[in-house]
Amino acid sequence: MENHIDVERSIIKRFRKEIWRKFISAVKEYELIQEGDKIAVCISGGKDSMLLAKCMQELQRHGKFHFELVFLVMNPGYNEYNKQVILDNAEYLNIPIHMFETDIFDIVATVEDSPCYLCARMRRGYLYKHAKELGCNKIALGHHFDDVIETVLMSMLYSGQMKGMMPKLHSTNYEGMELIRPLYMVKEADIIAWRKYNNLQFIQCACRLTENCMLGDNGGGSKRQEMKELIKKFRQTSSIIDMNIFRSVHNVNLDTMIGYQKKQVMHSFLEDYDYVTDNVNMDTD
Repeated sequence: MENHIDVERSIIKRFRKEIWRKFISAVKEYELIQEGDKIAVCISGGKDSMLLAKCMQELQRHGKFHFELVFLVMNPGYNEYNKQVILDNAEYLNIPIHMFETDIFDIVATVEDSPCYLCARMRRGYLYKHAKELGCNKIALGHHFDDVIETVLMSMLYSGQMKGMMPKLHSTNYEGMELIRPLYMVKEADIIAWRKYNNLQFIQCACRLTENCMLGDNGGGSKRQEMKELIKKFRQTSSIIDMNIFRSVHNVNLDTMIGYQKKQVMHSFLEDYDYVTDNVNMDTD
């Protein structure tokens, strides 16, 4: 039996509850895929994007509506080892990737302030541009449940704002293009378990600035890694804290918010404070 068949079977059988059902739930609840879509599944070479590619293949084969897939790999300047790992994994998993070259690493290597931020912005732009040239109307990224709640905490603790990671977004620079995140409800621990169950090895960080290609699941000392450690402690304290963080951005009570931003316009609770009707009890302290 070919290797990729066992991997595919594990998603819909062994990890049906942890991965497949949550993947399908996100696709349905957030209306991520429609009939006739042509979606560029963006593959970085890590465990998340590779799992996303396999889930999208399964949905395309067994789903109730038709859509097209392109498996897009952008090479920002990987060293030859990292590049070969991606190519070998794509072949092993039967993912027909389309790789294109860029010089992003060369560009950001000369930047002193926030090179990682610039790199991420440039990567996203190249992916949108190339996907649109291929006739796609959406790009799919491998962000998962933990990325979502880490973003919420980072925004609160380091930016002083309540800000989430959306399951889908309209592109502001490429008309008609959308970004979707189908693994939105899948926890990272379950992705790691899937990887280990199938004895798969993926690159984690292929940044040429650090030459830190790690075939594992432990990151470096970034702010996001700090959030991972914080959430790990939360999970040791209570089994519901992580889900409550996730649900909190689905259940924002604006009646209790001092201020909020909508369409890049700031609003204050004072705008309608004097118009609260008598039958609304605002005194909840």
